[in-house]
Amino acid sequence: MQQNKNIISRNIMMTLSYDGSNYHGWQVQKNAITVQEVFQKALEKVLKHKVEIKGCSRTDSGVHANMYTVSFVTFNKIKCENLVLATNKFLPGDIAATSCKEVEKNFHARYSCTGKEYIYRIWNKKTKNPFLKNYAFHYWYNLDINILKNTTKYFLGTHDFTSFATLDKRDPKNMVRTIEYLEIYSPKDGLIEIKIKADGFLYNMVRIIVGTLLRVAQGKIKPNDIENIIKSKNRSLAGPTIPATGLYLNKVFY
Repeated sequence: MQQNKNIISRNIMMTLSYDGSNYHGWQVQKNAITVQEVFQKALEKVLKHKVEIKGCSRTDSGVHANMYTVSFVTFNKIKCENLVLATNKFLPGDIAATSCKEVEKNFHARYSCTGKEYIYRIWNKKTKNPFLKNYAFHYWYNLDINILKNTTKYFLGTHDFTSFATLDKRDPKNMVRTIEYLEIYSPKDGLIEIKIKADGFLYNMVRIIVGTLLRVAQGKIKPNDIENIIKSKNRSLAGPTIPATGLYLNKVFY
């Protein structure tokens, strides 16, 4: 759409939250419904023009987001508070715009990001919880949370995390990431939450780290083996990639 050159463009950062259960991830795909596609259609109905949306991350199928950020340029003068309300009118119940603000012209939702925090939820009871079917990984074996806590220290700091990534064409050549914290707690009986913050994450990195922690809990990997697994840069030595169910992008830092 051709715009009047006398109208000043605005760079907008908007935050969303969504339940990823019914979507094939964030990024637009040819043969599958995604969060970006649904959100973009709603946004364009409000702005009355096409937009190029820059997302902060490429969440996979079934992954949820408590906080997801996007940036885009618009010539529309609508106030941010009204943009949030208007966009939500066109969004389904499992996606919500939560806030927005004008940002500097050079702001980019992905490349301006300094860190992300993920949460992985595990339902640790022998019986399943139907209300957590799509929102926590059901792990019915006995799980000693103290063993997990004693293992987290080996992941902290700056390392090459090749052993904890699924390699595909999306991965960068630089596999070095810095994990600031890796915390494990139980907010209520049966529910275990693993919270991890880093300056960035490789493909499936969180799910493989959690899968490795479960291998430690099973006694198949010793806690101090983590150091050697990291140094080996060998994916086969780490634990499995556990299901996307239970994974949440929790916070994005700028």
